[in-house]
Amino acid sequence: MTHPTPPPARICPACDGFASAAITLGGRDRHGHLRTLTVHCPACHGTGTRPTRTAASIAGGRA
Repeated sequence: MTHPTPPPARICPACDGFASAAITLGGRDRHGHLRTLTVHCPACHGTGTRPTRTAASIAGGRA
């Protein structure tokens, strides 16, 4: 008996699943902490996955 194949991974093609990154601004604040910005992938909005496709979206959006 064959096993069912798992569905393909829904990893975001723009960020390869690494949806957030910390970018240093250079230098430190007066408390000695490194100043960073957290930025998110604009394609997946920081989730790392792409949305699931429904049958309607695959068929060209016609219901």
